[in-house]
Amino acid sequence: MEDLLGLHPQLWRASGLGSATSASIPTGHANLDAQLPGGGWPTGNLTELLVRALGVGELRLLAPALRRLAQSGKQILLLAPPQLPYGPALASLGLAPESFLVVRARQAADRLWALEQSLKSNRFGALLAWLDEPTRAEHIRRFQLAARQAQGPIFLFRPLAVQTQPSAAPLRLALLPRRYPGLAVQLLKRRGPVQAEPILLNLPLPHRALRPLQEAPTEPAHSPSRHSPSLSTAQIQGLGHALDRLPVSPRSL
Repeated sequence: MEDLLGLHPQLWRASGLGSATSASIPTGHANLDAQLPGGGWPTGNLTELLVRALGVGELRLLAPALRRLAQSGKQILLLAPPQLPYGPALASLGLAPESFLVVRARQAADRLWALEQSLKSNRFGALLAWLDEPTRAEHIRRFQLAARQAQGPIFLFRPLAVQTQPSAAPLRLALLPRRYPGLAVQLLKRRGPVQAEPILLNLPLPHRALRPLQEAPTEPAHSPSRHSPSLSTAQIQGLGHALDRLPVSPRSL
């Protein structure tokens, strides 16, 4: 059996956690790290975070890992966030607003295309993408293939309702609100045994790191925007270069 386990890094005993197939980033939550293959958020793989509604603490859950990446000079890409990033709240979590780049894509097809192009560019420290529409299993499989060359973690926020659908993402977590400001993390899929009980976490005090999109003031088309530099669908062509040269202004979040 030991010889069989050495044949491929994705083979593991059903009774134990699989070995990491790539590097990992500590989550900042010791009890969660203990249950993840590799001891943290995997790089070069998709991680699906399934939520019933936004605002259950998903950004506070990721804050320690994102802070580690931002402090090392890595850029964090936000793809189609449902609300505008809010600089003061990010800063209160130790996240420098200038470390973030926002890519806006209004149509579902544009979001899927932008996500694949972003993964292929491999020019980010972490990628957070929001997919609120039904996404076919073949799309997730294609994203997972594209993610294998990435040097950072990739998080897909999807509705909790898709938890019964097949997914090529090696790691799937359901985020469930608990007594304020706690969070329960249910492991739906991992390279390891079934974890029946949710993992209870105490998160940092909540801050509104995202602001509703409708709060953004309307500006004339000829006026330079005072908000986060963002890329339209057409502008995402050549995204690999754009990610290096379009930092987000601290006042724009």
